[in-house]
Amino acid sequence: MTDRTLAPSAAHKALILLSVCLAAIAMPLTFTGPAVALTAIADTLGGSPVALNWVTNAFMLTFGSALMAAGALADSFGRKRIFLTGVAGFALASLALVGARSILVFDLLRALQGIAAAAAFAGGMAALAQEFSDTARMRAFSVVGASFGAGLSFGPISSGVMTQTFGWPSIFLAVVALTVASFLIGIVVLRESRDPKARGLDWPGAISFTLALTLFTYGMLQAPESGWGDPLVIALLIGAVALMALFVRIELNSPRPMLDLSLFRYGRFVGVQLLAAAPAYAFVVLLILLPIRFVGIEGVDEVAAGRMMMALSAPLLVLPLLAGWLSRWIAPAAICGLGLLVCAAGLAWLSFMPVGGAVSAMLAPMAVIGIGISLPWGLMDGLAVSVVPAERAGMATGIFSTVRVAGEGVALAIVSAVLSALTAGHLAGEQVREGAQKLVTGDVAGAAGALPQLARSALIQAYGDAFATLLLLLAAITIVTAVVVFVFLGRREAPTRANAEEATALSSSL
Repeated sequence: MTDRTLAPSAAHKALILLSVCLAAIAMPLTFTGPAVALTAIADTLGGSPVALNWVTNAFMLTFGSALMAAGALADSFGRKRIFLTGVAGFALASLALVGARSILVFDLLRALQGIAAAAAFAGGMAALAQEFSDTARMRAFSVVGASFGAGLSFGPISSGVMTQTFGWPSIFLAVVALTVASFLIGIVVLRESRDPKARGLDWPGAISFTLALTLFTYGMLQAPESGWGDPLVIALLIGAVALMALFVRIELNSPRPMLDLSLFRYGRFVGVQLLAAAPAYAFVVLLILLPIRFVGIEGVDEVAAGRMMMALSAPLLVLPLLAGWLSRWIAPAAICGLGLLVCAAGLAWLSFMPVGGAVSAMLAPMAVIGIGISLPWGLMDGLAVSVVPAERAGMATGIFSTVRVAGEGVALAIVSAVLSALTAGHLAGEQVREGAQKLVTGDVAGAAGALPQLARSALIQAYGDAFATLLLLLAAITIVTAVVVFVFLGRREAPTRANAEEATALSSSL
């Protein structure tokens, strides 16, 4: 339900879209920027390897876990209100990060920034869905996706330039500028709307889901430092499993669940969720790990590192549109499966690039990874709503977004723990865990201090061998995902009487 007087003009709708797009550009900048500037942030604020890992994970965790809750709040209290609240909170948290004087405060502000980003994203997309309809809505969502992709593509290079020229706080000042512009435009042009049937937030579901992700992420980040047999790590992981089981039980018994688990009876819907998770470990984790490797391990400056990251992310600016065009003649399942296989080939190729070699040799395999992931990237959002009956599209979109964003945070925590364990396996000494943790965060000097008996070259070799093994593992997982996604998305499910007409429409559209 929307408060309507006169239908908005095309120019008015363009401003509405601009407001949401400005916020969408700022979000990936806060994701990729701190990865490029992590060494500089550590030099200023210090912090243990676990604390430095939270620089990225705190934002991704709260962003992913709060998305479904933010969507429910937008339906209940107003999409414009939640969007503007989120954008304002995003701006304030970013401004506060500029003045952070300790790594603990910095990490806590990053968590608040993620919550605000979830409100801005969920409220903004819900508001667009009310202002645009049919093909215009799909085009609007595509423009927002392109804006997000632009922020992802140019985030590393712009962050590198700003960090080297003005210092790392300038990254967050750029975010403030974008979000303030988004807020000022949005407060004027957006119209309030809400769902009159909304029953508010599923608080038990939201709390159990968020706590489960938090405990799991904390456990994965703590394990490399304390050991997998540490009582705290075991308790955190057991607690995460118990809370996730509780969340499932709550949702199964809720009259209006935050996550409608009945959607998982659609095989193609399950395939889309696997597709949503694939970029997390096949692509997104590299947006964090590679800048750390370039700056901290290879000794490349921030600007050069950001420029190199363009090889990985630039394909997202063009190829998703090509994938959409190709889907007229080629089944989306085939395009997505092929794209993931290309991505896996790039990961395997990148594993043969040694640390200490010519960093320019890494550009070609990075480009292959970016090209491969761009093909499913352009189809995922449309598939998320097309594989379920139309009346379930809103819930399907919410689940898809949560799986994609929360999956990125979980994947980064797992991959960081695996890289640390692999690195430790190539080291020798009493402080192996500490040395490995410091290497994973790009602190070679700190690793040398923890393991003084090892030469710098030995430390870097250990990291390089571990990184290569990790890439091969990610390639193998991506190949398996490609096969499963191809099989699940290629299925044609028998329509029920209630959704026969919808299923027929979906078959013709795909």
